[in-house]
Amino acid sequence: MSAQAIYDTVPLGSLVRYFDGTPRPPERFKRKLAAWENNNDGGRLVRKSAPHTVGTHTTPASVTLHQGDFGNAGVIVLKVFKTFSVNSALTFTVIERPIPGMVRVLDRAGDNAELLHLADTRAAAKAWLISHSYSDAVLDEVSADESRSDRAEGRVA
Repeated sequence: MSAQAIYDTVPLGSLVRYFDGTPRPPERFKRKLAAWENNNDGGRLVRKSAPHTVGTHTTPASVTLHQGDFGNAGVIVLKVFKTFSVNSALTFTVIERPIPGMVRVLDRAGDNAELLHLADTRAAAKAWLISHSYSDAVLDEVSADESRSDRAEGRVA
């Protein structure tokens, strides 16, 4: 599926993989492998940004994936995100969608909210929110309708 389809139909919290269709190079080719990994990876969908205009420049809509955290002894030092324009030539696929009843912790209400945490229950989301100080955070429960895979991938139920 395209990045536009991810933007239009896939809910925040989904695990998404992206790839460019080229075969993986052998391990011995370190630079080629690093370049390949740049276009063939995945992450959790944490943000959908609407198109916006600044001056005469218009930025298209985009999706952002959280690829991982780096740190030591429970302290996160670096969070890795990758943002894709809806015009991206890469191919995307949904690996996993959030299950109905899971609760998303979002940094703010509204369309440009960013996923901070995905919890199994409302109680777990509240506990996470207490231990992480976010003043404008909101809890958003995943509905059964948005976790259906046939809607995004064009299948008939």
